[in-house]
Amino acid sequence: MHDVRTVRAPSMPRLAAASLAGTAIEFYDFFVYGTAAALILGPLFFPTFSALAGTLAAFGTFGVGFVARPLGSVLFGHIGDRRGRRPVLVGSLLLTGAATVAVGCVPTYDTIGVAAPVLLLVLRFLQGLGLGGEWGGAVLLTAEHAPAERRGLWTSFPQVGPALGFLLANGVVLALSATLSGAQFAAWGWRVPFWAAGVLAATGLWLRSSLPESPGFLDIDDHARVPLAEVARDHWRLVLLTAGALAVGYAIFYAVTTWSLAYGTERLGVSRTVMLTCIMAAVLVKGSLTPVAALLGDRYGRRPLCLAGCTAAALWMFPMVALLATGEPLLMFLGFLGAMIAFITMFAVIAAYLPELYEPRVRCTGAAVGYNLGGVIGGALTPVVATALVEHGGRVPWGVGAYLTGIALLSLGCFALLPETRPVPVAVVAAEPAMD
Repeated sequence: MHDVRTVRAPSMPRLAAASLAGTAIEFYDFFVYGTAAALILGPLFFPTFSALAGTLAAFGTFGVGFVARPLGSVLFGHIGDRRGRRPVLVGSLLLTGAATVAVGCVPTYDTIGVAAPVLLLVLRFLQGLGLGGEWGGAVLLTAEHAPAERRGLWTSFPQVGPALGFLLANGVVLALSATLSGAQFAAWGWRVPFWAAGVLAATGLWLRSSLPESPGFLDIDDHARVPLAEVARDHWRLVLLTAGALAVGYAIFYAVTTWSLAYGTERLGVSRTVMLTCIMAAVLVKGSLTPVAALLGDRYGRRPLCLAGCTAAALWMFPMVALLATGEPLLMFLGFLGAMIAFITMFAVIAAYLPELYEPRVRCTGAAVGYNLGGVIGGALTPVVATALVEHGGRVPWGVGAYLTGIALLSLGCFALLPETRPVPVAVVAAEPAMD
């Protein structure tokens, strides 16, 4: 057994800050593409399509990133289970950052023809590949250092990262939209947020360069030779349940942050600035409430909060689309806010819940694959399906409400089948079944 006492443990605030910064940067990379897909990529890279088809095609390339994420979780999960959590943090950040900068350099269709959307597709795939490894590495490094009674709280900080990344990505786009003309934004302004990813990635690498390896990894006697094979053989049911359970969170988040942005600007005629402001305000509240919900998870358990969040989501999707369809900023914000509160009630505790469900030797692969498969089910198709449903509906997109409610009910059923995990050390939770 490795002697974990030879490894100086970092302070939890420092570790949480480094994990939060990394996830914020990587999700900035991922979200800035989603915002660009909703606002500008269709006419620039698919100009021969109609406006609707161009938006669908742009969202299609957006979805490729989600398909790549489970593959990234397999690749980086293997590294995390075999070589340690720390190398995952560095490798995933490098890959995602480089791919994002490259997106900002791709010539448009008018310059290089069909090669433009092909390059966009490849780079989006690489973005997803890197992000697929990020969550598992950042969350596990934090979870395996955290004291058992406050694991939910400390692992909630990487979960704040997506909100910060979203706010940063959309804040940059909002600033550019407010200061540039439409022609300037289409010509070069949309590229600036992608180029900024290079500076952010360098900052993230600096923050993570001195982090020690997780004691949870160092204390494993016998590392899995092929982690994915063990997960597929021994934990396939758990992977499917966690993927189905998490699908609703992805569906809600991308319905609000990506699909509604395109719907509001294209169908309702609401300005980009108003839509981005409403969405960003709701995401800001969501990020602020994350540690609060996580503390409730430490006190009352992970599963009760997940069930409550799913139930709230199922009840709120129809009111949300009705409020969105008004085009009134305050009402749209209230619709988005209710959805984000339901979302974070679940996702604030997921970073503690998933590591506690998987045994240490395959934890990086199992937790990351389950998490990212949920993204494929709930996130990859939601903007495309919602856009198509709107085309065949009236002013109020009831079909989108029904679709999101259906996913919420699916996730509710999956959470109901998952066990509760007690706030005891991660290794003990994983070992208990074998000790019966």
